[in-house]
Amino acid sequence: MNTRPPKAPPIPPYPGLEIREDSIAYNGRFAMQIVRFTYERFDGTRSGELTWELWRRGPAVVVLPYDPWSDSVALIEQFRLPAHAAGFQPIMKECVAGLCEPGEDMEATARREVREESGLEPDLLEPIGKFMLMQGGSDENVQLYCARVRLPEAGEAGTYGLADEHEDIRLTVLPAEQAFALLDTHGMQNATGALALWWLRHHRPRLREEWTRA
Repeated sequence: MNTRPPKAPPIPPYPGLEIREDSIAYNGRFAMQIVRFTYERFDGTRSGELTWELWRRGPAVVVLPYDPWSDSVALIEQFRLPAHAAGFQPIMKECVAGLCEPGEDMEATARREVREESGLEPDLLEPIGKFMLMQGGSDENVQLYCARVRLPEAGEAGTYGLADEHEDIRLTVLPAEQAFALLDTHGMQNATGALALWWLRHHRPRLREEWTRA
């Protein structure tokens, strides 16, 4: 393919990096690049030539909705074909998440995804951190947030998602301690969901104090 998709720009320069090929192997919803390169090793010598497939997914957000007044969190579940292919239960517990639209601010993405996937309206967002998900094969990077929301009583709280994307997303509200117990029983098998819950477990006392008086 000769046309270069916007989501697959050329590999930027880096000291010691020599790009020998940078081509587009597939240009579907997400592009796949073939990159042949060498790099400077830690001892200053030149590495052997490597050929990597680079899956271009770009920036995304993950949001954990938290209600400090009721001390509860909202998690979602939906069918995930890759999880099924990997031998996991395909209905996975997760946090709200989504890809950034071109030129979209990450906080705007976070608020949009919370509305689309949970029907909730956050009034505060606190950044948790920015992380790579598959640094060995994809450029996808995620900004994690904790969102202050008002949640309904614990239990299933409806289904959401975009009809034109055939989404079927189930929202569940859990007491914070019950959500944290998922970390200790391997009930949360989604990496970003686990990371967000570990963060909240550590910062929960501060958030309950700050967010209930704000």
